[in-house]
Amino acid sequence: MTDILREAGPVFLGSRLKRLAERMQAEAAIAIAEAGLTCQPGHMALLATLARGPQSISQLVAVVGTSQPGVTRAVGQLAQLGLVETVTGRDQRQRLVSLTPQGEEAHAAAITDVWPRMGGAVRSVLASIPGDFLGDVERIEEALASRPLLDRVGPARRTVLRLREFSDELAGAFHDINKQWIEAMFVLEPVDREVLENPREKIIDVGGTILFVEAEGLGVVGTCALKPTGGGSYELTKMGVLESARGLGAGAFLLAAAIARARRIGADPLYLLTNHTCEAAIHLYEKLGFRHDGGIMADYGTRYARCDVAMRYVP
Repeated sequence: MTDILREAGPVFLGSRLKRLAERMQAEAAIAIAEAGLTCQPGHMALLATLARGPQSISQLVAVVGTSQPGVTRAVGQLAQLGLVETVTGRDQRQRLVSLTPQGEEAHAAAITDVWPRMGGAVRSVLASIPGDFLGDVERIEEALASRPLLDRVGPARRTVLRLREFSDELAGAFHDINKQWIEAMFVLEPVDREVLENPREKIIDVGGTILFVEAEGLGVVGTCALKPTGGGSYELTKMGVLESARGLGAGAFLLAAAIARARRIGADPLYLLTNHTCEAAIHLYEKLGFRHDGGIMADYGTRYARCDVAMRYVP
């Protein structure tokens, strides 16, 4: 099974950390319930803060470091559980959140039962991995506090990409885009010429698909095909992007669209044949779910003289 969060690397770091937090909190919830408490893991930091004395919502936000709506919602949940109450501060206009006697009991149970057990378990996990994870987390937090992510990203890419379907008017683009990359790296083989010169007959009319990506201001810059090869199998073939359009993300856009189309039509297997020298393309294929497959090589690899890599899409 493809782990898209892991494969995407730093792009999905926030989502990956959230997934990790949700897994840990789900197990913490079990430990909390075993201690006879009705609150949730997300309430623990608030209980710890309020055990030091009444706090306003803004003070809780500052201490816990989460959003005001989130803190307000959590305080409301604790109030419904009878663990907190709202009291008037020295300034009659200020409303403070305070632990009730039941809240103090819950906090006492947390620090004597839940936190030691969960803390020990987490320390065990951290001891099994090298480095200083908690220190790294703190350094990430400090780095983001000094300079948020949006201050670090480059300008938004303004090139708009659009998917286009095959038409006879685009047959020439299908031919020329593929001819460019094939001749730049290899030699056009007879099987290449047959498909490139007769795309409707060899692909469309036999139930295949040819897709194009159009870049705003540049026109059609890339193409790829899904060619049926019998028994429900489809070859993802003749995928290329013009050299002048490299760096726009057109290849990834096109490949994602082709995979989605193949899944919609029930392609099984969906495979591709390439050469090890196409390193950038192979990396992209791997990133979007293709895996090297000896069976595909045995069944289809002799189709091209240049083929020494065969891959199968694994959802």
